[in-house]
Amino acid sequence: MAYSFLDLISVSCFFVCWIGYAKFARNKAKTTNCIAKCLHQHRIHWMYQLLSRDVRVSEAALLANLERNINFFASTTMLVLAGVLTLFAQVERLEEVIASIPLTAPPVHLLIQLKLGLLTFIFVMAFFHFTWSMRQYGFLNVMIGATPIDKSNQNKALQEYAAQMAIVQDQAAHSYNYGLRSYYFSMAVLCWFFHPLLFIVASIVVVYTLYRREFKSKAVMAITAGMQILDEQRQLLEQGQVHE
Repeated sequence: MAYSFLDLISVSCFFVCWIGYAKFARNKAKTTNCIAKCLHQHRIHWMYQLLSRDVRVSEAALLANLERNINFFASTTMLVLAGVLTLFAQVERLEEVIASIPLTAPPVHLLIQLKLGLLTFIFVMAFFHFTWSMRQYGFLNVMIGATPIDKSNQNKALQEYAAQMAIVQDQAAHSYNYGLRSYYFSMAVLCWFFHPLLFIVASIVVVYTLYRREFKSKAVMAITAGMQILDEQRQLLEQGQVHE
């Protein structure tokens, strides 16, 4: 009963960490420079540059590379799901393995199945996110194919169209990011097989790791500096002080 109560607390902590961090990151990105916010600005600049290019082979290559990465994770997720579902038929053996590890909580048959069920749920959600991301990149390819050429980069309607393309790409990247977060939090769930207290600690560590990487990493600083440079150059171009 003590472990059952502790398990309930650990699962609650896990969902609070996952859902709470998602809401926190979404709100903080509106007021703070982070990977999501700065990359969105980079995507807008990218789509603006696309308007003036006759040949868009480089865009096709870059988008194909992004889609390959997502396709890799989507395929891997299916393999992981197959492995997790296979473990449902091997719960007794899994209990023996867990019981042989020192300092682990005594395995309970129903609880092991619940843990496997949570892992299954996480990877199913990850698969949905990855496949939706792939579809949105497909939508972006169609929009790029329909984009007229504007050598002057002065057409306001096409600039708004470029901004809408950046939004589609941004949404595709968000779905990819949510899928990756599922992988991060699945690592925390693995700790639940050993002890619920370890599960709580792992959930907090995952949140801290995500926060550091999305808001405080050196990559964020470099991307932010690059965004500011591009913004300044675009302002100069709009003012007519820089001529290509």
